[in-house]
Amino acid sequence: MTDDNKALLKRITIVDGLMGSNPTIRGQRFRVTDVLELLQSGMDRDQILKEHPILEKEDIDARLYYAILQVNKMKYGGDDV
Repeated sequence: MTDDNKALLKRITIVDGLMGSNPTIRGQRFRVTDVLELLQSGMDRDQILKEHPILEKEDIDARLYYAILQVNKMKYGGDDV
């Protein structure tokens, strides 16, 4: 894992009780799955950032990277991220 990827993962937080203890970005009330759902609905990165000014470009990158790690974990097993 590169230093850049480690920095991205620091943006993903899990806070007991916040958003059902689901992974969020920087302790905000915006879940990892929220961004994935926006992307799946057809919104592009610029639209998401415009409509949700709480987010930064690196937040979207972090969520995508986190999702990749979770899929790989399910597929290959391994430690929690």
